[in-house]
Amino acid sequence: MTLINPADSVERQNEKLLRITRSLMRRVEQQQDPSGLAYAQFERAALLEDQVRSRTRDLERALDLLHDSNLQLEQASAETEAARANLADAIEAVHEGFALFDSQDRLVLTNSRFCQDMRDIADQLTPGLRFDDYVDLVSRSAYLALPQGETGLAWALKRKARHRENDAMFNVRLTQDLWLQVSERRTASNGTVVLQTDVTDLIRLERKERARLQNKQARLIAATLEHLNQGVCIFDDAARLIGWNARVAELLRLPLTRVQRGASFGGLIAQLPEDFGLSHGMSRKRLLDWADRPARRGALRFEATQGAALTLDAFAQGLPDGGFVISFTDVTAERNAARALREMNERLEARVAERTTELASALAEAERANASKSRFVAAASHDLLQPLSAAKLFVGTFSGETLSPTGRETLGKISSALGSLEHIIEALLDMSKLDSGRAAFDIRPIDLGQIFTALDTQLEPLAAQKGLGLRVRPTSARVETDPSYLRRILQNLLGNAVRYTRHGRVLMGARRQGDSVRIEVWDTGPGIAHEHRDMIFREFSRVDAPASASEGLGLGLAIVDRACAGLGLPLDLRSEPGRGTVFSVTVPLAAQAPRNPASRGSRLSPPGAPVPGRVVFLVENDADLRRALTLSLEGLGADVIDVANARDALDLLDELEITPDALMFDEDLGPGMTGTELLREITERYGPIPARIISAHRAAGLGKRCKSLGVPLLSKPLDGRDLEHFLSELA
Repeated sequence: MTLINPADSVERQNEKLLRITRSLMRRVEQQQDPSGLAYAQFERAALLEDQVRSRTRDLERALDLLHDSNLQLEQASAETEAARANLADAIEAVHEGFALFDSQDRLVLTNSRFCQDMRDIADQLTPGLRFDDYVDLVSRSAYLALPQGETGLAWALKRKARHRENDAMFNVRLTQDLWLQVSERRTASNGTVVLQTDVTDLIRLERKERARLQNKQARLIAATLEHLNQGVCIFDDAARLIGWNARVAELLRLPLTRVQRGASFGGLIAQLPEDFGLSHGMSRKRLLDWADRPARRGALRFEATQGAALTLDAFAQGLPDGGFVISFTDVTAERNAARALREMNERLEARVAERTTELASALAEAERANASKSRFVAAASHDLLQPLSAAKLFVGTFSGETLSPTGRETLGKISSALGSLEHIIEALLDMSKLDSGRAAFDIRPIDLGQIFTALDTQLEPLAAQKGLGLRVRPTSARVETDPSYLRRILQNLLGNAVRYTRHGRVLMGARRQGDSVRIEVWDTGPGIAHEHRDMIFREFSRVDAPASASEGLGLGLAIVDRACAGLGLPLDLRSEPGRGTVFSVTVPLAAQAPRNPASRGSRLSPPGAPVPGRVVFLVENDADLRRALTLSLEGLGADVIDVANARDALDLLDELEITPDALMFDEDLGPGMTGTELLREITERYGPIPARIISAHRAAGLGKRCKSLGVPLLSKPLDGRDLEHFLSELA
C-alpha cells in the first residue's frame, strides 16, 4: 500500500506529498519521542520533500517541452497559413485564369479570373466540382461563341477528348469577339492545371496585320493588273467583282463608273454594247450559266467582237476558292493580219487560176504544135519550180502552234494551193516527157506493198473527210517496172476514185495471174458511160465533174494512159453508170529475191531525229530559194553556211578551214561549175561528205551523173520531209 496513487497526475501527487510533509512536521513539533522516532519521521519527510522537488523539476521540464512544442506548432500553423495565403495571393496575382483539379478530376481551387468572362457560370465553379461538369457548364454558357454549325454538346465532347491528353492548348472564342487561349497540363500527382489566357489583343493585332498585308498585296495586285496590256477582272464565288484593271473597261467599252467592287457578273454582261458579239459557239446565256455553276466550271476560250473594229481573245478560268478570272486580249491587229493574209491567199489563188488558164491556153496551142509545146514546158519548168520550191519551204517554216486558228487555216490553204500547183506542174512535165518520147524508165524489181501503204496513208484523210470507206488490201508481191511511174499511175487511179465518188467506198487490191499481178481500183462512183470512155483519157477532159482547178486539170488519166503505154502495161476499164468503175493495170512479177526493206525505191521513215548543231554547206544561186532552204534547215536544228555560186563556195571553204557535216548543191549554178562538178571538186579536196543535189530539171542524164557520184537527187519543188530525212541521216 502506498501513500501516493500512481494514477494521479504529477500535480496531484505533489499536492499529496506536501500535505503529508506538513502534517508530519506539526506532529514532530507537538510530540516528544525519546526513542528517536521523530527524527526518523523527519528524515522521511525530508526524503519525501526531495522527491517532491525532483518530481516538480521533471514536471517543470515537461511543461517547458510542452510549451516549446505548442510554440513550434503554432509557428508551423502560422507558416502554413502564411504559405497558403501567399499561394492564394500568388494565384490571384496571376493575370491568367487559373484552376487546379486533383487526381480525381475534382476542382481544388481557382482564382477570380478563371471564367470571369462567363458571368452566368462563374459562381458555380466551387471546390469539389467535377471536370466533366465544369465542361458542361462552359458548353451551355451564353458567353461561349460556338463555331459555325457546331452544337454545345459536340463542343463539350471535343473538349473532354482534349482533356485526355497530357498537354493541350487551343483557342476558345467568346461573345463580343473575345478570345481565350486554354492551356491544360498534368501535374506530378496526376492532377490537372488549367490556364486561361486572354489573347484577344493578339488575335485582333494578328487580324490587323493580316488585313494590312492583304491590303498591301491587293495594292500590289492592282498595280500589276494596271500594268498589264490585257483587261483582267476577278470574281468571287458569288460571281461578284473583287478585282479589275482599267484596261478591261476600255476594251469592253464600259464606263469606269459602272465597273465597281461588288458588281455582279450578270450585271456587267447586261451592260455590254448590243453590237458586242461572241464567237466559237459562245453566247451570253451560256457564259452566265458557266458563271453560276462553280462545280462544273472549266476553262473557256472564245472571242468577243464589235464589228470589224475590235476583236478580243477572252479566256475564263475557275479559281480554287470557287471564284473565277477572265482576261481579254486585244487581237484586232492579228485578226486583221490574218484577214489580209486570207485575202492575199485568195488573190494568190486567183493568180494561180489565171496562170493555170494561161497555161491551159498554152497547152491548147501546143496541141497544134506538139514539138513547140514540149520545148516550152521543158524550158519553163525550172523557172516555175524555183519560186514554187521557195514558197513551199517558206510556208513550212511557220509553226502552226504559234498561229491563231484562223492563221493555221490560212496556212493550210496556202500549203494546199501550193501543193495543187506542184501537182499541176508535175503532171504537165510528165505529159511533156511522155509526149516527146524523152521519158526515161528505170525498170527494176520493187516491193508493191510499200507503194500500196504509201498511197493508203496519203489518201486516207481525203476519203475520211468525204465519209468514204477506203480500203487498200496489203500485198507481198514484187513486180518489175519503173517505181516512180507505177506509183504515179496508181496514185492517179486511186485519187480519181476518191475524188469523184460521192458516197460508198473505194477498194484497191492486187491479184496474181500467172507471171503477172493485176492491180485493180474499185469505186462506187457515178460510173462512166460507154460513149465517154475514150474521152476520159484525153488531156483536160472531165465527165460531169464540177471539180475545181485545185483538184487538177484533167491530166490524171491521160498520164495513166501514156505511162502504161510507155511501160507496156495493159490498162483496162470496166464501168456501169450509177454503180461504179473498175480500173486495172497488169504488171509483170519480178524474179524471186530476198526482200530488202531499204531498197532504193522505197521511201522509209528517217533513221532518227535530226541532230542539232550539224553544219550544212548550201550553194544555191536563186536568192529566194536559198533563203527558204536556210530557214527550213535552221528550223530543223542545223547551222547553215550559204553562198550563191561555186567559186564563192570554194573560196569560203578555204578561208574557214572547216569541213562541213553535209553538202546541198543546186545543179544549175550559172556560169562556171555545175552542182555535180562542185561536189566532185570538194570530194577530191576533203573526202566523201553526205550530200544532196537539187534541181528543177527532169533530164535523165542528171540522174545518171548523181548515181555515179553516189549522191541522191532531190527534184524541185522540195519538201520539208526530204530535208528532215537528209539531216536524220547525219545522226
